[in-house]
Amino acid sequence: MRETHQVRRLPGTRRAAARIDAATPPQRDRAVDALRAFAILGVVLGHWLVTALVADGGTLRAASPLDPMPWLAPVSWMFQTLAVFFMVGGHVATRSLASTRARGGTYRAWLRARLARLFKPVMAVLTVWTAAALGLLLGGASFVTLHTVVKLALSPLWFLLVFAALTAATPLLARLNPLWPLAVVLHVDVVRFGLGGPDRLGWVNLAAGWLVPYTLGAAWTRGELERPRAGWTLLVGGAAMTALLVGFAGYPASMVGVPGAAVSNLNPPTLAAVTFGLAQCGLALLLRDRLRRAMTRPVVWAGVALVNLSAMTVFLWHQTAMMATTATGLLAGRLPGLHTVPDGLDWVAVRLLWLPVFALVLGVCWAAFHTYERGQGQRAKGRGPRRADGRRSRVIRVHHRSGRPETKAARSA
Repeated sequence: MRETHQVRRLPGTRRAAARIDAATPPQRDRAVDALRAFAILGVVLGHWLVTALVADGGTLRAASPLDPMPWLAPVSWMFQTLAVFFMVGGHVATRSLASTRARGGTYRAWLRARLARLFKPVMAVLTVWTAAALGLLLGGASFVTLHTVVKLALSPLWFLLVFAALTAATPLLARLNPLWPLAVVLHVDVVRFGLGGPDRLGWVNLAAGWLVPYTLGAAWTRGELERPRAGWTLLVGGAAMTALLVGFAGYPASMVGVPGAAVSNLNPPTLAAVTFGLAQCGLALLLRDRLRRAMTRPVVWAGVALVNLSAMTVFLWHQTAMMATTATGLLAGRLPGLHTVPDGLDWVAVRLLWLPVFALVLGVCWAAFHTYERGQGQRAKGRGPRRADGRRSRVIRVHHRSGRPETKAARSA
């Protein structure tokens, strides 16, 4: 009761943060949520910075500043964070499945719940963009414009399909050594690039490439990555191998796709993308202790928890937010950094000024669709911790795993 009174005396924002902090079980590994939040935000910022919609007459086409300015490739190194997300996903999934089985739950029920949280929010995106595509067709938009915007809006869905497949295979992957899928990626690239094999062979790496960080997450669950030596091995080894592949084997320096480039490191994943992901995962593992200390600050932890709760909304709608801003901006003409060709530092400087606008529009999308996402996850459950006034908490929902309570943030994947 004394703690409740202390929380009530804090200013509004700090009071809300303190409530979230107080509702979080003390044994929770907050570093996991921090890594997931940073990975999601990295993907969002990366897309906003390296994806441009250029207005060419009455047509919108995709472009990237990495094409005319390849020396900006380090930007993609900072914001291509999918490997960390897959590692965290593998860790959370294997740990969650083990806990479900320990409680007597079934794999089928576990999988159904996890896939529902992944795919039910997708229905809102598909509905909105089906209507938008029809509107563009009826409005006389060119095929290039239609293809560009629909591809950008729905491109996040490939990630969900791969992640869902790996989630479904979690029982088979829980003990798999990451070296096995890494060997598959290596051999695919040797045949594809070294022996002149068909390019379509690279799509084998769409599964094998993301299996590497996912099975690293399973190794994390098994306790095999707790020593700092594991993190340093991944960081140094992955960075060194990536440097060799880029410097001497002809792999692109950019870790994201560049329109018009002969080879993309990401679509499908190449060995360079996978080794770079290993370096990122190593760095993430080394930062866990610092993140745990940072997450003891209630305001910081509250922000991370809310990003995790909104992860699907942010991920699914961030491209739509950028395109909505671009389309609305056309009413004022061709605006620099928004509709102009990304071919110089002036474009980069102006683009940075547009990021808060993208974030604001994304906030509008969040307000419109997060309730739907949250409702899909909580429908028919009606459970949650009581606040001091006896009402259900709208931020934290407790469930039990291995007999221990846990916040809803842990359920985000």
